[in-house]
Amino acid sequence: MRDDAPLEGEVVDRHATSEEPSEASPAPDTTMAMVIYALYLASFVVGFTSLIGVIIAYVYRDKGPAWLDEHYRYQIRTFWIGLLYGSVATLLTLILVGFPMLLALAVWFIVRCVKGFKGLQEKRAPSNVDSWLL
Repeated sequence: MRDDAPLEGEVVDRHATSEEPSEASPAPDTTMAMVIYALYLASFVVGFTSLIGVIIAYVYRDKGPAWLDEHYRYQIRTFWIGLLYGSVATLLTLILVGFPMLLALAVWFIVRCVKGFKGLQEKRAPSNVDSWLL
């Protein structure tokens, strides 16, 4: 009888091998995704930080696990959709309709950033990444 053979009634984990590390793999670094959301929110004070944020999102996309890559995709979409909505709303300020639209855009932008932060803390992708709304 072999020394490493299981005893009668002993539970054997067939998935474990002696070559596997005993500790879990490290969690992916979400720092850059958090920085991008912070840059987006800082754009209310300093207008150009969202441009820096989208550039960083383009650089870091497709370099992590799928749920983190979805955050970068969500951030890129937030920038471009926000730019489109902002351009239309700014144009419509000439007929005064754009002012409430700009306010709605600010709320939309903040909500998307908060949803993104929450998803990062929970280590999951944001919901409705393809949505043009929330």
